[in-house]
Amino acid sequence: MRTLVTYYSLTGNTRLVAEAIYEAIPEPREIKSLTEVASVDDYDLVFIGFPVHSHSVPYKVEQFLKKLPAGKKIALFMTYSSITGSRLSREALEQALVLAGKTKILGSFSSRGKVSAQAMEVLGKSPEHALWTEMAVTARSHPDHNDLEDARTFAQWIVSLANQ
Repeated sequence: MRTLVTYYSLTGNTRLVAEAIYEAIPEPREIKSLTEVASVDDYDLVFIGFPVHSHSVPYKVEQFLKKLPAGKKIALFMTYSSITGSRLSREALEQALVLAGKTKILGSFSSRGKVSAQAMEVLGKSPEHALWTEMAVTARSHPDHNDLEDARTFAQWIVSLANQ
């Protein structure tokens, strides 16, 4: 089974999770930035990672998900700065699931991730982002060793599902 791990990452959080997933899956495998992927046709399984931006999927990822062929086996993973399980962290996953609806989604994984100092400074100034800013501060040490180990376990589980 040929597997691709692809990701979109601005701060490096999603890239770290992608690398952990990549380490845990058997050959043949490839890891590429989402912008380097022209087609997924040659892959049996595709892991797709993205950061949550403003409660949603980044535009580049949205376009990628919309173009996936029907029936393609995929697994989604995302990084975010809000509290685990909060509405803020769930909305993007729900959007991604809808966008990739014609594929065969084997599972999803999420991990907290630190926010850039620049984003914290800019968003921290607006009252409508006060709650998010409070949550984001607690994500500054993520993804941590435990998050990455959980990503590896997720990857192994997805591969076992894909082989069934």
